[in-house]
Amino acid sequence: MSSAAEQEAVPEERAAASAVVNGARPRTPGVPVWPGASTPLGARFRVGPDGVAGTNFALWAGGAEAVELCLFDEQGRETRARLTELTHEIWHGFVPGVMPGQRYGYRVHGRWDPWTGGRWNPAKLLLDPYARAVDGEFALPPEVYGHVRDWPQQQVADTVRDERDSAPHVPKGVVVHDDDDWADDRRPKTPWADSVIYELHVKGFTRLHPGIPQELRGTYAGLAHPAAVGHLVDLGVTAVELLPVHQFAHEDHLLRRGLRNHWGYNSIGYFAPHAAYASSGTAGQQVGEFKRMVRALHAAGIEVILDVVYNHTAEAGELGPMLSLKGIDNRGYYRLQPDARRYADYTGCGNTLHVVQPQVLRLITDSLRYWVTEMGVDGFRFDLAAALARSMHDVDMLSPFLAVIAQDPVLRRVKLIAEPWDVGSGGYQVGAFPPLWTEWNDRYRDTVRDFWRHALPDVREMGYRLSGSSDLYAWGGRRPYASVNFVTAHDGFTLRDLVSYERKHNEANGEGNRDGTHDNRSWNCGAEGETDDERVRALRRRQARNLMTTLLLSTGVPMLVAGDELGRTQRGNNNAYCQDNEISWVDWGLLEEPGWKALFDLTSRLIALRHRHPVLRRRAFFSGRAHSADGLRDLAWFTARGAEMTEADWYAPAATLGMYLSGRDIPGRDERGAPVTDDSFLAVLHAGDRPVGFVLPGPPWAERYEVVVDTSREEQGEAPGVTHRAGAEVTVPARAVLLLRVAG
Repeated sequence: MSSAAEQEAVPEERAAASAVVNGARPRTPGVPVWPGASTPLGARFRVGPDGVAGTNFALWAGGAEAVELCLFDEQGRETRARLTELTHEIWHGFVPGVMPGQRYGYRVHGRWDPWTGGRWNPAKLLLDPYARAVDGEFALPPEVYGHVRDWPQQQVADTVRDERDSAPHVPKGVVVHDDDDWADDRRPKTPWADSVIYELHVKGFTRLHPGIPQELRGTYAGLAHPAAVGHLVDLGVTAVELLPVHQFAHEDHLLRRGLRNHWGYNSIGYFAPHAAYASSGTAGQQVGEFKRMVRALHAAGIEVILDVVYNHTAEAGELGPMLSLKGIDNRGYYRLQPDARRYADYTGCGNTLHVVQPQVLRLITDSLRYWVTEMGVDGFRFDLAAALARSMHDVDMLSPFLAVIAQDPVLRRVKLIAEPWDVGSGGYQVGAFPPLWTEWNDRYRDTVRDFWRHALPDVREMGYRLSGSSDLYAWGGRRPYASVNFVTAHDGFTLRDLVSYERKHNEANGEGNRDGTHDNRSWNCGAEGETDDERVRALRRRQARNLMTTLLLSTGVPMLVAGDELGRTQRGNNNAYCQDNEISWVDWGLLEEPGWKALFDLTSRLIALRHRHPVLRRRAFFSGRAHSADGLRDLAWFTARGAEMTEADWYAPAATLGMYLSGRDIPGRDERGAPVTDDSFLAVLHAGDRPVGFVLPGPPWAERYEVVVDTSREEQGEAPGVTHRAGAEVTVPARAVLLLRVAG
């Protein structure tokens, strides 16, 4: 409630708020606490006064009345000590003798007044937002809720403070000693235009890999194993984008159904590697294991990008658990509605971090810098980035978050990818993020899917997407690589399912198939789901080759999803966030199936082609103008008649599109200042269900053409070396891509 009148209107709620349940037993402090320092935040092991080793603890808790540091021994016994020093709303103290490996948490005292957003409850042990390692998993019994979850009147349950001790039921932070200077690490520093991103899940990618030792599967060490790294190298990708590896918790509704959050978009510790992915232990060992994984990938020339979730936390809304920020300063960390009992929810997850607040902005930027400077990562993909760009309400591209990132000397130099939307009003912001940022381009995804299921009214949109989406990104100095092109992502159908299902099949999620999008833009090739019909199966593999080839020939940064190159299926589940099982894990046995092995071979061959040919990874947008007397332009479009497309052609229904890329007119120079030149290519994309004759353009475009890729072939071995003279009509098979190199 936000006014006196509103508060007086609900006396029963006020009465309920004073209720307590099973009061917690106080403990007597048993350790000395010296004043210490207010910075840096978190728990930092160091040498203190008189050469005494110990740990400095510092916690921002604006509005709190007192803060207790809670230390736990190996048997789980708790010792409490008050932090009495307060500097700029930061409670701090140095505890001599506290060494790395020490488990700890906080209890924060303050006024319980949900009507004004105050939810302090010292009965609840809270995770340090700056904890660098977390020991234990979050379960969600009633004790971990700040309110009485099973209060008979649920409409006021969040106003009733629960006094039961949560410490036995929640994980603890772990003191970690950071002594790694990364002197032996060499970051790949791959330019954006040269990047090929591979989105993977640490556990899902490694859990079934036969070349990884059993004890390492599903872990950071498993991803660092030569068998895992070898696949990435053979494929040719330059970066892995890891689904969330910040410490996260499983939602109550999943635990009640016997499921778990597999994807990890439910963060609760922005500095801690998720402990369940560590093979070496969770008392701080997970930090070193993560670093060794990064080193192994860097040594193979592969960058590490983290998918990060700074828009919300696992504490959900007013009926959610109290795990960390909610109990430290609910009003300071979260966006609240005018009725401060309620949370502003731009994320669909119950809460939204209040990024306009300085301490929240500091938490996020401190976390980002930590992962770059001390954990070695090379960039970030920001989940629901529009929520971070909101000022007080609206999305604002001059928001504090974007302004701070733009001037930060560490963060402005790493790869920054926005998921440019959230679920709030005005949240769809594709093409709107400022220079320095790249974006997931969902318009690319939708257009390419529609083209290959022959559902586009014309080819205008396809032309923009193939050539870098200049309609979205050619402003403010942005480049084609501002567009991260993708056909599939973790959220939605896999590539194989995209050509095998027209409807989602999410029954295993336990939500009555109501979850997940209905807008899949998929085509099942004539049968829903798995089939023994070899004609349908062959067509599906061809469509998968078409989609993959289109992605890797498009200007921009391609992003693949782990297992798509092998034909991985989720059995039609387009929202497998809670499927920590074979539905989500990569099935490496698919490499033994000739049809899917052929897709892997084609994918690696196309990536190698991108790496060899700068015309396929341009650093500047096409001009479409002739730069020489012969009239040859850097980009030209052709109809099946071999004629350049007219304005009317762009608006006419069509299933065939020819795209000519000139290697003679590539903007920019190489590292020694010489002009960049390359071969020229003609790509013919045909989505029709019957073959079509395509007339190959003559001079000045070419005298002869050599076939490089023909997706109508299961195996590509026979395609290279076949040449055609300019002006000849070649037959493009139904639903196929021909890539031809200008010869001579």
